[in-house]
Amino acid sequence: MESFAAKYGPWALVTGASRGIGAEFARQLAERGLNIVLIATNTRLLREQKNLIERRYSVQTRVISLDLAREDILNVLKPATKNLEIGMLVCNAGLSTISPFIEQDEDELLRQFYINARAALVLTRHYGKPMSVRGRGGIILLSSASAMNGTGYAANYAGTKAYNLILAESLWYELGERGVDVLGFMPGCTKTPGFEAHNPDTGWLVTVMGAEETVAEALKSLGRKPSLIAGRMNRLMYAIMGRLFPRRQAVKMVGASMEKIFHPAIRAGRNQDQK
Repeated sequence: MESFAAKYGPWALVTGASRGIGAEFARQLAERGLNIVLIATNTRLLREQKNLIERRYSVQTRVISLDLAREDILNVLKPATKNLEIGMLVCNAGLSTISPFIEQDEDELLRQFYINARAALVLTRHYGKPMSVRGRGGIILLSSASAMNGTGYAANYAGTKAYNLILAESLWYELGERGVDVLGFMPGCTKTPGFEAHNPDTGWLVTVMGAEETVAEALKSLGRKPSLIAGRMNRLMYAIMGRLFPRRQAVKMVGASMEKIFHPAIRAGRNQDQK
């Protein structure tokens, strides 16, 4: 724990920290001795997480209510964190949409792009630069297994997550030479409020992991590899699909799977959730 805090502390900044995977990242980082900056849009849920973390782990926390779709996010974050040494950045916030692409509103597609990808770019550059000067730190960019190939009915989402994956893997090499660990992390189906809001029909073939297990895998892999798909069975499935099937067939298989799992959401046309 002391080694982890020395390398990645004293402060961690976690986006989308009000619930689900983001809240679990905040909790596990606090358990390892890091102070936490919690960012999301829901102030009430953020304060609940703040109180829980401070009571359970005796670390400091700060709450910033911020919509990451805004273009001026650094105008808010710079003064709020200027006196803090951010040694860990977790870009977790995301807007997930399960719907046919052409039926979605253009403004909402752009909003998704800003939250999922642009925010990761802006925050990684801003907080990664001082990490590289200090010669230590960690950055986790939340991607998705959908980044591995085209994903029907989640086209824009998959595109943003592919960006995060390639950015993370590239920076794993670049910043790794400066002592900063970077990980592109791809959760599979994880039991979170956002996932369950889509009313998925996963069946027995799909492994649904808990947030605690998912986050533990990410923190264990930080500094060891450029990217990771959570879950042994998920990794095996994507390895087999990538080796045995041509890309055209893989895309068709994933699209058909999306139709089965998220049929109610696709039928409804739109089902959105911002963590």
